[in-house]
Amino acid sequence: MPFSTIAAIASPPGTGAVALIRISGAAAKLISSRVFKGRSSSRWEPRRQHFGSFVNFKGEKLDEGLLTWFPGPDTFTGEDVVELACHGGALVTRRVLEALWDAGAVPAESGEFSQRSFFNGRMDLTQAEAIMDLITAQTDLAIKAAGEQLEGRLGREIEAIRQHLVGILAQVEAHIDFPDEDIEPSSVWSLNESINSQIGLLNRLLATADQGRLLREGLRTVICGPPNAGKSSLLNALLGSDRAIVSDQAGTTRDTIEEVINLKGIPLRLVDTAGIRENAGSVERQGIDRSRAQIAKADLVLLVVDASVAATGLSGLEVPDGTELVRVFNKSDLPLHADWEGKEGVTVSCLEELSVEALKDHLYRVVTAGNGLEFSNLTAINARHQYCLRRAIPELEEAVHLLAIGESPEFVANRLHAALDAVGEVVGKTDVEEILGEIFSQFCIGK
Repeated sequence: MPFSTIAAIASPPGTGAVALIRISGAAAKLISSRVFKGRSSSRWEPRRQHFGSFVNFKGEKLDEGLLTWFPGPDTFTGEDVVELACHGGALVTRRVLEALWDAGAVPAESGEFSQRSFFNGRMDLTQAEAIMDLITAQTDLAIKAAGEQLEGRLGREIEAIRQHLVGILAQVEAHIDFPDEDIEPSSVWSLNESINSQIGLLNRLLATADQGRLLREGLRTVICGPPNAGKSSLLNALLGSDRAIVSDQAGTTRDTIEEVINLKGIPLRLVDTAGIRENAGSVERQGIDRSRAQIAKADLVLLVVDASVAATGLSGLEVPDGTELVRVFNKSDLPLHADWEGKEGVTVSCLEELSVEALKDHLYRVVTAGNGLEFSNLTAINARHQYCLRRAIPELEEAVHLLAIGESPEFVANRLHAALDAVGEVVGKTDVEEILGEIFSQFCIGK
């Protein structure tokens, strides 16, 4: 399908030394030549930077910078691409971009460069989604997982499953085309074995959904407990910086504070909450209600107590089923109160770096064991992939059942077609126009 030539700022918003403007489409070279006036006759030599001036439609000089020409189809979008590097001021960059629009380009929509790459066969949908995963990655493991997906690892696994299903469907439809040839028992056994094999592969991919969510979004870790237990001190110690205000006065923390730490490659979204106690004032009570709301949606709860004083009740503290709870006995630099002797938990002093590191090691073991994660295998599907694969498996299981009871091949083929469509949606190998807009709308302008 023909596309107009688009232009957008591809560097982050704000002021910097250099800004990058990307132009993609059949008229990229023509439009750029109206704005860029190079001093070299060889400025259209591919993949080399050339110095010149940027001018508007009146011929007025806007800035000086560099032009690089990338002839298609060996480009990110599969189209002719020009990249302009100008000074990074917000106003001058906008003026150069507007000059390109005046010269015939149209503004790029969010994710449109990546969307064109998909339409032009330069990547599948899993690779396109990996671009945003790479941009938003907060840890080395997340970067590695996104990089492997961008290289096509997940796409290749899905495509292999899809091709096997195509082959199975072809065998079934051969019997539909030749109704006099019944499906022999041996053929039924072979087909069911092949289908069950693909079900196993799909289930293995589905098992990576939690790992994918963890790497992309981080584990929501709520720090809670009674006032003056040292929750904010623990947050600061885990971060390695004074993010939260620490005071001996109870009720200092009135609202939640959220920060992210890198726990051996796993992002932990730490949420510091107001101390939970009875007989709180109206303003403090609002903070306590927010604390309980955070606990209700936590993946991991760190219950912090002051182990140097007597135990106090935590009225109303309810941890959801399936949420990991780690008790942290804080202030280990002070004598341990008898109430805490023999109780299960992690002893820590926010004043001692070694004890904080020991807590991090314990949390890593809890997170990886609790989620059954295997970070040696970084294939990690996202929520959209999970939805597609979960639709495919029941269709395949029903196909196995229909074959086993000798049902007509037409009914088996219908189930296989449905499964094939669901698997194909993951990589974009089916009619999925309706999902493309949602996927690429999450991208930033210029990507």
